[in-house]
Amino acid sequence: MSLGHDGWVQELIEPLAGLVATGGVVVLSGAGLSTESGIPDYRGPSGVARRHTPMTYQTFLADPVARRRYWARSHLGWRLIAGATPNDGHRAVARLQQGGLVGGIITQNVDGLHSAAGSRDVTELHGRLDVVVCLGCRRRTSRAELDGRLRAANPGFGGQAVAVNPDGDVDLDDAQVAAFRTVGCVSCGGLLKPDVVFFGETVPAARVQSCFAMVERARLLLVLGSSLTVMSGRRFVVRAAKRGVPVVIVNQGPTRGDEYACLRVEAPLGRLVPALADRLLGAGSPVGPVVVPSPVGG
Repeated sequence: MSLGHDGWVQELIEPLAGLVATGGVVVLSGAGLSTESGIPDYRGPSGVARRHTPMTYQTFLADPVARRRYWARSHLGWRLIAGATPNDGHRAVARLQQGGLVGGIITQNVDGLHSAAGSRDVTELHGRLDVVVCLGCRRRTSRAELDGRLRAANPGFGGQAVAVNPDGDVDLDDAQVAAFRTVGCVSCGGLLKPDVVFFGETVPAARVQSCFAMVERARLLLVLGSSLTVMSGRRFVVRAAKRGVPVVIVNQGPTRGDEYACLRVEAPLGRLVPALADRLLGAGSPVGPVVVPSPVGG
């Protein structure tokens, strides 16, 4: 089921609205929900997978040169991520949650935009890019604090980011990072890493189990903007199907979970999800005051 050339086709909204209307929905979101906030995805229409290889956890730990390259590139990419704001799709998910239709939200994204849009109790499967963790003493600090330290350590750094990737990395010439200086933990001098799950790293088991439990209690699993290419997200679709929980997928392009879906809709998330919220809650239904708690522990 796809979007007509000249605008919305009624058939796009009605079957989806009928499934969501009775509530008990758990949302599983991916990078496709954030593309309209200026953050590209890996495999969708704005995908960068063909030209960008994400940093792996093993390389980050073992290779000081690769680690410096990562921090130089991420230092610039962070500024673009930090400046991103929620789009209409994020705000519509928050409306559906505040309207009592959506219960849990599991996101594979690390941009924090669900919370910024007003959603609550968001499980950030892969962590958040605005938090930094020391791999030595495990002290967690804000990315803004690290940004200030990196700026102070690299006053003449003149790299320019052309495009940001979903993990906050950017494309940057190696010559531009040769003189970049990294910094260590202020407490123990240990290696710092964004508090996100790198490729090759394992999502904390307790977090995964919490998400499984959420999916098993759901009346419907609604996938928004994920190709479900990696098992990290696809496992929840598989679990839902095994437990008899209906799965609906809204994405631009095919996914590796399509075989499990009772309904598959291809449409831009920033247009379809607001239209769904309008249909079920009334046009212009408000989102309550946005209060975003700091994700950094003491």
